[in-house]
Amino acid sequence: MFSRLFAARVVAPRAPLLSLIPKVPVPPFPASPILAISRSFAVSTPRWATLNQIKRGVEPPKRKKATVSPDLYQCPLRKGVVLRVMVLKPKKPNSAQRKACRVRLTNGKVISAYIPGEGHNAQEHSIVYVRGGRCQDLPGVKYRVIRGGGDLSGVVNRITSRSKYGVKKPQQS
Repeated sequence: MFSRLFAARVVAPRAPLLSLIPKVPVPPFPASPILAISRSFAVSTPRWATLNQIKRGVEPPKRKKATVSPDLYQCPLRKGVVLRVMVLKPKKPNSAQRKACRVRLTNGKVISAYIPGEGHNAQEHSIVYVRGGRCQDLPGVKYRVIRGGGDLSGVVNRITSRSKYGVKKPQQS
């Protein structure tokens, strides 16, 4: 049944749509002065440098780089409340149990944030600080929780890279 319909549709020639639209001559100027004012704006296109400008050393305009952490709104970090603690599985070649959480930031946005390090004490209603930085093998996770800030403790028994995991310097005895 469907093949007959498909064949009928293919065989039937279609009339070109542009030939059905009547051609109306457009006046060179608008009929009213209001239309003339409303159409008098100019859309600026990005100007690229000409060959002579490049020879002189004029730089072309730089394109604005898209931010990798848009929900922070140009802030280095934001405070938030943990809504839910999750265990996520990474993308295809990797296999693990990555700890993450849903956080409601002070600006009202709800984001997913990765919890770095081994073990954590984050739970619902914990106050945490969130910075930018995606987790490469977790889709949609573009933020990281700061260890040692707010209610989140540092990593226990961490010796190297202590500043990244909120660990104080061990006491010399």
